[in-house]
Amino acid sequence: MSLFEKSLRTLELPRVLELLSEQAVSAEAKERALRVRPETEPEEVLRLLDQTDAARMMIGLHGAPSFSGVRPVGEALDRADRGGALNTRELLRIAGLLTAARRAREYFNDEAAEKTAIDHLFLSLHGNHFLEEKIKRCIPDEDTIADAASAELADIRRHMRAAQAKSRQILQKIISSPSYAKVLQETIITQRDGRFVVPVKAEQKGNLPGLVHDISSSGATIFVEPMGVVQANNEYVELEAKEQKEIERILAELSAEAAAHREDIQWDYDALVHLDLIFARGQLSYKMDAVRPEVRRNGATSLRRARHPLLDPKKAVPIDIELGGAYDTLVVTGPNTGGKTVSLKTLGLLTIMTQCGLHIPAADRSAVAVFDRVLADIGDEQSIEQSLSTFSAHMTNIVGILEEADGKSLILFDELGAGTDPVEGAALAIAVIEHVRRTGAKIAATTHYAELKTFAMTTAGVENASCEFDVETLSPTYRLLTGIPGKSNAFAISRRLGLPEEVIAAAQTQMSGDSVRFEDVLTQLEAKRQALEKREAESERLYQQREEDARKAREFREQMERAKENARSRGEAEAKRILRDAKAAADQTFNELAELRRLQARADAAQNINDAQAAIRQALHEAEDHLRTEKDAAPPIPKPSRPIKEGDLVELPGVQRLAEVTAVNKDGTLQLKAGALKMKAKANEVRLIEDDERAARKPKPAPTTGNRTLRASASRELDIRGLETLDAENVVESFLSAAVMGKLETVTIIHGKGTGALRKAVHDILRRSKAVKSFRLGVYGEGETGVTVVTMR
Repeated sequence: MSLFEKSLRTLELPRVLELLSEQAVSAEAKERALRVRPETEPEEVLRLLDQTDAARMMIGLHGAPSFSGVRPVGEALDRADRGGALNTRELLRIAGLLTAARRAREYFNDEAAEKTAIDHLFLSLHGNHFLEEKIKRCIPDEDTIADAASAELADIRRHMRAAQAKSRQILQKIISSPSYAKVLQETIITQRDGRFVVPVKAEQKGNLPGLVHDISSSGATIFVEPMGVVQANNEYVELEAKEQKEIERILAELSAEAAAHREDIQWDYDALVHLDLIFARGQLSYKMDAVRPEVRRNGATSLRRARHPLLDPKKAVPIDIELGGAYDTLVVTGPNTGGKTVSLKTLGLLTIMTQCGLHIPAADRSAVAVFDRVLADIGDEQSIEQSLSTFSAHMTNIVGILEEADGKSLILFDELGAGTDPVEGAALAIAVIEHVRRTGAKIAATTHYAELKTFAMTTAGVENASCEFDVETLSPTYRLLTGIPGKSNAFAISRRLGLPEEVIAAAQTQMSGDSVRFEDVLTQLEAKRQALEKREAESERLYQQREEDARKAREFREQMERAKENARSRGEAEAKRILRDAKAAADQTFNELAELRRLQARADAAQNINDAQAAIRQALHEAEDHLRTEKDAAPPIPKPSRPIKEGDLVELPGVQRLAEVTAVNKDGTLQLKAGALKMKAKANEVRLIEDDERAARKPKPAPTTGNRTLRASASRELDIRGLETLDAENVVESFLSAAVMGKLETVTIIHGKGTGALRKAVHDILRRSKAVKSFRLGVYGEGETGVTVVTMR
């Protein structure tokens, strides 16, 4: 076994591949999953990760496709290609593969806007629905060939059933006959050698002529085929032979058809196995709650909140690891069982998982470098496959690593230099690290030696890290702290466990002054780190609180904006209601005027009433236009230079129309006349037209001779397709008013067919309008249900 393969086992990649194999469906995909090995080219790693991304996305959208029918058919196809006939099991396996290919094509949506890295695999599937259905129609299960397989087979089996019925009918007469009651051992029909027989007493065999096919073990019963059924049984046996021959012909025909599509079927098998393995990677990504890491070519690795994939995710403590950026060597120190080895394995295992195309259990924005080889010397009780705890075993691995290490290697050393004299071991550890660094490899090593802590602190490109230990609880926290060397905490742990203080003091006197000062510095660093973490946590809390306050402020502002918008909408709705009420009042006036017109005998009186209607409509439309377009408040009405008196000319600001004062009431209100329209208003609601202005302008007369012009300008057709219901309401009402002013008898409103909502709104308006006599939907040639024809009063 090569050192690289040995390292993969040490880092427990086979166990991860077993998890991957469990997600696959087909046997071949399961085997391929166990044989997966890391890729060394970044482009190939990116391609594999793209495939895993695509599978995970499709699983999230549609679930995983079915690969249940994917079974190997290569040997069967080869034999069929050589002219051999396949059995029913082999043909059903081919049909199952064709079904899986068809379902995979149906699963794939080739019209999706976003193309993926596995689209070509789905598109390459051939399938063969005709052959699939033919095999299933002919072979319902492994033990049956259906009658529908061929007309000849159906005919043969029909004759077989007839021959069988004939034989049973003759035998039934024999066993039912009283004359044979003493001859028969039992009144049953059975079979021997495929022929129908009856059990006869040995001493009575001469009383039933026929062929003897068997004798019971006691000799008391013989099984006789009566001569009357020999012919029918012979016919049945002949038909059985024909049936078997026809079945063999059908199987040979199906085998030949499968052989004719041998290459396509084998291609589909390989493509489906490939897809099965890719979707297994996607399923494993979901199971591990994993993410796709960034792939870097510069040798820099940055893992954020990384977890070992074989540990319980509810208990595993996420760690942050960086290597290959600001430093190429990471020295991890700390007490035993503190998590040093797990951190080392997590770094190595997540690196090779990425190079296998797998997502890794880490946070977003994690990045992994691609290496030609990952070499590990990890041998302790935590190793699953082996325990290399002796110094010689370590050195054997280290020698091999030094021979293979280069600039494209990631080297992992666990307890470097352990198992020998501490002074010599520390010196060897430093020398090994310096030698490997000169090759350009990236290194992560764990150690207990204080000399390596000092080496990391004083050497450029080498960084300290430690696994945090809680002295109060005497337990590790498993957090990896980069930039801080670890303490052994031996004295603190001993004191907590009850070791006498004088023993601890005696031990401290055995330490050199430099060692004591170094431990004091580490203690101060640890205290500052903890204080810094508290401040950082408090800053994070304040930041989160500020973000929450900002979010609440945004929500409150949005609520206020929505309330303001609602209020504006309610105001517009109220204005429209007032306008509708005004129109209703005007319609009532129109009705009264129409009654007067009917009472008038003279035509000129009727004409004057119509002119009055047109004038009122025009005034209302001017008011409506003014209400719709005027957004700001109207300017204040100027005070008149003198009291308003009868005969003065005033302007109505609401409709911008001139009116004559016909009388001044005792309460100060004014009686006004604007054309045919009479009204009452307060003095402060109108603007007096001063004498000089009155000389320059005249009151705007109501149109009395413009009927012909109005009739010519009014349109007979209105197209409101595409308008909202509320907008259409105003447009239709204006159109109807123009039609009344234009003296039009019929008009057409085009609203389109659509959902019918706009047509319903138009009909509601027409029902309310006093100016409409009747309306109907269009007929063929007019637009049918897409238009409404209106008859005006």
